[in-house]
Amino acid sequence: MKRVFLIILFVVSTVGVVRAVNCNGNDDCNKLQDEINELSREVSIRSEANEKNADEMRSLQAKVKSLQAQISAAEKELNELEDDLVIREEMAVVQYKVLSVKTREFYKSLRGKSILSFLFSSLEAGEISRNLAYRSQTQDQDRQIILQMSKEIIEIESDKVDLEKRKGYLSSLSSQLDKDAKFLEGEVAGVSEYIGSLEGKIVALSTKQQSILSEKAGTFQTTVGDVPLADDPNSRPDYNPGFSPAFAAFSFGAPHYKGMSQYGAFGRAKSGQSAEDILRAYYGGGIEIKKDYSTGINITVSGYGTVDIETYTKRIYEMPGSWGDEGGMEALKAQAVAARSYALARTNNGALPICATEACQVYKPSNKGGNWDAAVDATRGWVLQAGGQPFSAWYASTSGGYQESYSHNGHSTPGFWDTANSGNNGRDGWTSQAYEKIGESPWFYKGWYKTRSGDGCGLSHPWLTSEEMADILNAWVVLYQGGGDSSRVTPESSCWGGNPYSKGDLQALGGYSSISGVSVQYANNGVTANVTFQTNKGPKTITGTEFKKAFNLRAPGRIALKSGLFNIEQK
Repeated sequence: MKRVFLIILFVVSTVGVVRAVNCNGNDDCNKLQDEINELSREVSIRSEANEKNADEMRSLQAKVKSLQAQISAAEKELNELEDDLVIREEMAVVQYKVLSVKTREFYKSLRGKSILSFLFSSLEAGEISRNLAYRSQTQDQDRQIILQMSKEIIEIESDKVDLEKRKGYLSSLSSQLDKDAKFLEGEVAGVSEYIGSLEGKIVALSTKQQSILSEKAGTFQTTVGDVPLADDPNSRPDYNPGFSPAFAAFSFGAPHYKGMSQYGAFGRAKSGQSAEDILRAYYGGGIEIKKDYSTGINITVSGYGTVDIETYTKRIYEMPGSWGDEGGMEALKAQAVAARSYALARTNNGALPICATEACQVYKPSNKGGNWDAAVDATRGWVLQAGGQPFSAWYASTSGGYQESYSHNGHSTPGFWDTANSGNNGRDGWTSQAYEKIGESPWFYKGWYKTRSGDGCGLSHPWLTSEEMADILNAWVVLYQGGGDSSRVTPESSCWGGNPYSKGDLQALGGYSSISGVSVQYANNGVTANVTFQTNKGPKTITGTEFKKAFNLRAPGRIALKSGLFNIEQK
C-alpha cells in the first residue's frame, strides 16, 4: 500500500493563465506548450471583454430590480388612491343628498308662509334671527364641504392619471432594460461557456505535459518485492564525482513515511523482536491485536475474482520471503498481519473490492509459498483493530529513520525516530542505529539522479558543482523573493526543454555565483529544518521545505529529493 506525492510544475487558474513548463527539446511537449500559450491568450482577451459585459449586465439587473420596486410602490399608491376616491365619492353623494333635502325643506317652508306672517309669528325676533342665521350657516357649511370634496376628487383623479402615466413609463423602461439585461446575460453565458471549453482544452493539454514531467518532481509507488536488494554505487555518498568542491543532496527514505517500515521491521526482527513487538512499535502500544478474527470473510480482487481472506493474504507480494532465512521471519509475520488488516479495513470486511496493484497491495493469482505462506499460517486470524474495526495498517519500504503519525478509526500511530537507541526519542542514534540501516535498506540514504527505469538524462551521478548549487540558490530567490518569472525556474537539462533561465540569467537575478560550504539542521519531527550555505555573498539560511522545492524544480537531469528529511554532502 503506497501513497504518491507530486509537485505540480504548472498551474491553470480560473481564467486560463498557465505557467510555462519545461519541455527541453521535446518537440511534442513544445507544441503542447505553444498551443497552451495561444489558448491562454484567447482566454485572457475574451475574459476581459466578458467581464465588462458581466459588469454591465449586473448594473442593468440592478436597475431593473430598482424599477420593479418603484412600479410595485406606484401600484400600491394607485390602489390606495382608488380606494380613497371611492370612499370620498360616496361621502360626497351622501352630503349632496343631505344638502338637497335641507334646501328643499327650507324653501318649501318659506313659500308656505308670507314674510310678514313669518316675522309676526309667535316667535320672538331674536329667535327668528338665530333660526335664520343657523340655517344660513348650515347651508354655507354644507356648500363648503361639497366644494372641498369636489376639489379633492378632482385632485385624486389628476393624481390617478399622473400615477397611471408614471406606471406606464416605468413599465416600459423596465421592459427595455430587462431585454437588454437578458441579451447581455445570454452573451455572458455564451462567452463563459466558450472560455470554459478553452480552459478544458488547457487542462487536457497540461495533463499530457504533467505525464511527461511528473517523474522529475514526484516520488513513485513501489514495494520491497519489486526492487533489487543491491543499489547503484553511484548514488552512495562515497562516490567520487571527479571534481571539487562537489555537492549532492541525499534523501532519507522513500516513498512515504507512515505506518510500518518494511526494512525497519526486518531490522527489528534481526534484533530479536517478535511480530507483536514490531506491530506495536509501528502502530502504537494501544493498538489491539485480535487473534481470532473471522477467517471466512471473502475478498474480491479487481480483475481476479473472490478468495477468502487467508488465501488473499498468501497471494500478497509485498516482502521478500528470503528475509525469513536471514533472521526476518518475525518481520514476515508482522507484514502478514498488516496486509490482512489493511485489506479488511479497505474493503469494509469484504463488502468492497480491492485493487491488485501497489495503489492497494500487490496481489498475484497464486500463492507466494515458502516462508511467506508459513508467516500467514502462523498469524492466521490475526488482525489489528481500533474502535472495534480493522485498522488501516499502512506500510512502505523505507522511512529514512523517522515514522510519521497518522490516524484511523480514532487511533493514531506514533511519530518517532525508528532507532535502537532510546535517547532523545531515538534521535540520538538516528543515522548509526536506525533499524532500517540494520535491515540494510538501499533507500535509507540515497542520492536520486535517475528514474526507476534507469534513465539518468545523461547524468551518471547526483553530484553538483559549486556553480550548479549556486544556481539552485538563485532559483530559490526567484521562487520566494520575486524579481523574475518563476515559471522559468526549471532544469536546463536537454531532457526537459521549454524556456528555462540560463545560469547567467538566474545569477543576474539572485546574485549568487558560488557555494563554498553547506550545513543542515534537522527538526524533532523528522524533517530537515534549515539549510545554510556559505556563498560569495556570505552565509545564507533557507528552510528545508523551500530548498527542496527549489532543488526539485531546478536541479539538472533527473536529480531530485524524494523526502523532506535530507542532507547535503560536500566533497
